[in-house]
Amino acid sequence: MERDPYEGGSDVGRDVARDLADEPPAALRDAPPDILSPIDASSPVSGHMPPPEKTASPADSPEHDWSLASGLVRPAFRPIGTQGTPIETVDREALAQHSLQHHTQPLIDTGPAGLPVVYTIAAGGFDIVVNSDHLLSWGIEPSQLQDAALRNLATWASTAPWSEEASGERRVISSDTGDGLDAVRILLPDALAYLARELGDAGRVLVGLPERHLLVATTLAADDPGFAEMFGEFVIEQSGGADEPVDRRLFEIVGGRLVEFAG
Repeated sequence: MERDPYEGGSDVGRDVARDLADEPPAALRDAPPDILSPIDASSPVSGHMPPPEKTASPADSPEHDWSLASGLVRPAFRPIGTQGTPIETVDREALAQHSLQHHTQPLIDTGPAGLPVVYTIAAGGFDIVVNSDHLLSWGIEPSQLQDAALRNLATWASTAPWSEEASGERRVISSDTGDGLDAVRILLPDALAYLARELGDAGRVLVGLPERHLLVATTLAADDPGFAEMFGEFVIEQSGGADEPVDRRLFEIVGGRLVEFAG
């Protein structure tokens, strides 16, 4: 008598054999396939990968298209000592003659009191800093970049609020929206005029630009000279703890211009 190979052992093997034996017989094709019939888009085909959806061309990005970038560029302060290509030295014709070379150094403009200014495009949580290659790709002059960036800054500032605090006779006005344009709004004549008008009647107007996200201004009254030191310490502390510091100096608005505070 032949011995059951699964006798006395696990039922696993027996179950596998039973499952295989219980499968329905395979269907047999009774006619050749019609190769000319339309393909059913919903039917799965082994190894078939649907074509990728059409994506935007890199040429359609702001880095390559000035019509897109012109509404996005904006200025930003950088600390003194930031390296780059001085924007006044850029010659588009010379760049075009060396178009195969990369010019990745950021364009550096000179702001008030010697503050370096760069030009940026916001891109999903980080900034693209404009360089000479961008100018060459856009086919524009540096002056067009400067004008567009200031125009975009002014558009933002037209709705960006100012904050105000007061303690006794001391009054502080600040811009701290968190949009990354607070410090650099001091480039706008309207911002200078507003601070001078609001704070200048009672004394000198001091300004601090400790970090990218903060512009702070106050009045230094003639009978409160010690306040300048306190205000300066605040600016130094804010700049020291900032992720994107700008400057630890105190500035002053004089004749509609921002200059370094002389004490």
